[in-house]
Amino acid sequence: MDLTASGVRTTPVAKQARTGLLPANVVLGGSLLSLVGLTWDIQWHSDVGPDTFFTLPHLFLYAGSAVVGLASLAVVLLTTAARRAGRPVDPRVGGRVVNVFGKTFAAPLGYLVSGVGAATFLLYGLWDQWWHGLYGFDAVIDSPPHIGLLLAITVSLIGTTAVFAAAREHRWGRIGTLASLTVLLTFGPVLALGLQQVPDDYADAVSIGCSMMAVLLVAVGAGFLRRPGGAAGTAALVLAVQGIFWWFSPWAAKAYADLVDLPLRDAISGVPEMPSLTPLALLPVAALMELGYLAGRRRGWRAGRVSVLVGGIAGLLIGLSLPVQRTLLYTGAHLPPVWYLTTTAVISGLFGLLGGFAGWRFGGMLCLLAPAEKGETADA
Repeated sequence: MDLTASGVRTTPVAKQARTGLLPANVVLGGSLLSLVGLTWDIQWHSDVGPDTFFTLPHLFLYAGSAVVGLASLAVVLLTTAARRAGRPVDPRVGGRVVNVFGKTFAAPLGYLVSGVGAATFLLYGLWDQWWHGLYGFDAVIDSPPHIGLLLAITVSLIGTTAVFAAAREHRWGRIGTLASLTVLLTFGPVLALGLQQVPDDYADAVSIGCSMMAVLLVAVGAGFLRRPGGAAGTAALVLAVQGIFWWFSPWAAKAYADLVDLPLRDAISGVPEMPSLTPLALLPVAALMELGYLAGRRRGWRAGRVSVLVGGIAGLLIGLSLPVQRTLLYTGAHLPPVWYLTTTAVISGLFGLLGGFAGWRFGGMLCLLAPAEKGETADA
């Protein structure tokens, strides 16, 4: 039985592949459950109207976080018990182990982050219930409790991504990491709706936020995989989820309205709200990023610097496409003036530079969660 540099014994990789897969999939399943509840809830607000705390979409949201929280807690308790009993603790199961409350608990980093996110979500849920009790119906998605809930889901999804990244030497770990980034990227534009309060006299803040997160997370996929396919693979998975939700969201809202005997609004757009927030141009833009990474490898350029350049180009293109996308999807929507599109695209490109820079390095940080292979580094 091997010893790591820190003196922690590790189990054989084959055994870890069996023990780490189940809790990782449970956490990812809980995240998907919350994502289903979120797209359902947003479509309900659009097609039906305000809601109360106790609705079926909210049940999916909270059940998903509960699943993530319970699975994370179970892994933390099992890891703590194993360390106290002197049994081996494998860093491939959720990442490197960190001490919590002194040495009271031993928690794999990925499960610690996902568990904290889930617990925070439930605490914000109590605030949301109080909010409903005080003000009644919820009319908008960007109420203060909802922003807190969205941030908590983001933390939980970051933990889920870290859980799979720790097992990146296995195929399921690499696929699961890209799948977790897909969930995070599908969810990201909803968080950008909080920017609706930013004045939009000279540029579209929501489009800038959406493009920034899209570039950031696609670059994370490229920086994590460190070979062709990371960026395009993440974008392709997002496109698949977007297609499923494009059908599911309006259907679920109408079916639930019929179930509880509530009418739809007199005039609905018929456009799936949450899927339409995701850039439809994401896949071709990600393919363009892949070409940039490939050209950089062939010329021997540092990948981190290439990521900054392709991130800026991708941010500019996505920032330009989103206002056009809304004009094409929504009846009666008008294309903004050329100067407005230009300022939105340019600012999106500037934030895209930051997204490409940070995304590649965040991908490298995910690589560090697992034991490094011989001769491998996470340098930019």
